[in-house]
Amino acid sequence: MSMAEYVERFNDITEAAQRQYDEFAASPQGRVLVAESEQLSELTPQDLQAGLERIGRIELEVLETAAAIDPPEQVAEFHSMYFALSPFTDAREALAARAGTAADWEELSATPEMAAYRAAIAEDKEACNDFAATIDATGDRAVFGDMPWVPSELAEAFESVLGCEQYPEHPEDLYRPPPSTP
Repeated sequence: MSMAEYVERFNDITEAAQRQYDEFAASPQGRVLVAESEQLSELTPQDLQAGLERIGRIELEVLETAAAIDPPEQVAEFHSMYFALSPFTDAREALAARAGTAADWEELSATPEMAAYRAAIAEDKEACNDFAATIDATGDRAVFGDMPWVPSELAEAFESVLGCEQYPEHPEDLYRPPPSTP
């Protein structure tokens, strides 16, 4: 696979996943994924369970599609890093299972599964930022030799799908209901 073919395939995979996520997040069932604290009263923990399970299916599809790619040697390490199963996956799956049994947001918010999920989001956010810095450094080092167009194209491809800015500013507050007023 040439570098240009890889970049095109990479973009196809990530754009399809982003499109699926965006469509789901915009749907009535998916709005729980982007709900702010004050919006939780309109939703249930079981809505979160369904949303997280849907995200898991999107992720699995991406990983299966990416596994079928034999990337060029120059980007094999990046490919493996980007399309690796994140430690966040286990936390998301555990939270989804726990959300299915929670009576309300207060109960779910206080669970070890929610604490682990929030911590995993924070770690994933940091890993995303670190990975973006690695991509930037790779482009600066021009490791692609006589193909000077590749680093910027590859960097743009990775940066466009990393979406580090999409992480919540305060992962510790995810799905935390607003304080109840007496």
